[in-house]
Amino acid sequence: MTRTPPLRRVAAVLGALALGAGMAAGSVALAAPAAAHGAVSDPPARVYGCWDRWAGNHTNPAMQTQDPQCWDAWQANPQAMWNWNGIYKEGANGNHEQSVPDGRLCSADNDLYAAADDPGPWRTTPKPYDFRLTVHDPSNHGADYLKIYVTKQGYDALTEPLTWADLELVKTTGRYAPSSPYVTDVSIPRDRTGHHVVFTIWQASHLDQPYYQCSDVTFGGTTTPTPTPTPTATPTPTPTVTVTPTPTPTPTTTPGPTPTPTQPPAGACTATVQVVSTWTGGYQATVTVTAGASAIGGWKATVAGATITQAWNGTASGSTISSASWNGALAPGGTASAGFLGSGSPSGLTATCSAT
Repeated sequence: MTRTPPLRRVAAVLGALALGAGMAAGSVALAAPAAAHGAVSDPPARVYGCWDRWAGNHTNPAMQTQDPQCWDAWQANPQAMWNWNGIYKEGANGNHEQSVPDGRLCSADNDLYAAADDPGPWRTTPKPYDFRLTVHDPSNHGADYLKIYVTKQGYDALTEPLTWADLELVKTTGRYAPSSPYVTDVSIPRDRTGHHVVFTIWQASHLDQPYYQCSDVTFGGTTTPTPTPTPTATPTPTPTVTVTPTPTPTPTTTPGPTPTPTQPPAGACTATVQVVSTWTGGYQATVTVTAGASAIGGWKATVAGATITQAWNGTASGSTISSASWNGALAPGGTASAGFLGSGSPSGLTATCSAT
C-alpha cells in the first residue's frame, strides 16, 4: 500500500477554506479525515481531541476560554486539526528516540503539528490506573506493535516540553491485524497522580510509518485546572438564590423565568449525529448537542439505531450518551459534542436530546 500525498494536500486546503469561510464546518471536518490514517481516540490525543470537540464549532470564541490549548493550536495552523490523523514520521527503523528529538514528540517532529508540543493546560481525561487504550485507524493499516509510555512522577505538563527522559515504557504489544480499532489494556504505576501524558507509538504495518501520539490524562482523582463549563453556567443562579428570601420582589418581578435556568424543562436541547468514518462492521460518529432558549445543567443524547461500543466526552449506556462533568452545563444556544464508536451500519442514524 502506498501513501497518497495529494489527499493530504486536499485535506489541508479544505481545512483552510473551512476556517476562512466560517461555514459548513461539519461537512468539511468529515471530508478530511475520510482519507485517513489514524490516531489514539481514547484517551484522545491532543490534536484528535481538539478536532473531535471543536470541528463542528471551530469559530466559537468560547474555545479560547474553555479549551485554551486547542484555541492556540487552531490559531497556529487550522490545517493540523482537519488532518488530525497524520502525526507520523517515516523511516524510523525502530529507532524512535533518534528519529524524533526531545521537545518534538507530540508533533512527530512535523512543523504542521508544532502547537501540539506546547506545554500548558491541555484538557485531560480522568483515568484509573488500569484502563483500556484505543487507536482508531479508518484506513486499517494494521500495527506491528504499540508502545505505550507514561510520564514520570514529577513531570510538569503545564510548563515542560515532553522529552524521552520524561517517559517510562509501560507496555509493548504484539501485532494487530488490519482491522481497526486496536485496543490494549494498560496498567500505570500507582505513584502517578495529577496531570500526566500517555505517549503512544503506533507502528503501522503497511510502511515503516510510526505514529506518535500525546494524550493528556489525570490519575489519582486529581483534576487538571480546566474551568470549562463553570464560567458558561452563568452566575445568574447565585443572585437569584440571594434575592429569593426577600419577601416581595421575587413574586412581583418575573415569576416565570426564575426557575427556568435552575430546572430546565425536558426537551430543552436538540441533537444531531454525523458519521466521521466507516470500516467493515463499524464506524465512528460525533453527536452535537445544542441547548434551547434556556440554560441546561446536563444532557442525554440518544442515537436511534446505534450500537455504541465506546464513547468519549460522555458516558455511553446502550444507545444513549450522557454529558461528562465538564460539558453538561450549556448556556442558551450553547453546544457540546461527544464522539463514539459503533458496531454495524451507520445508515439512517438520528439523534434526540433531553436535559438532565
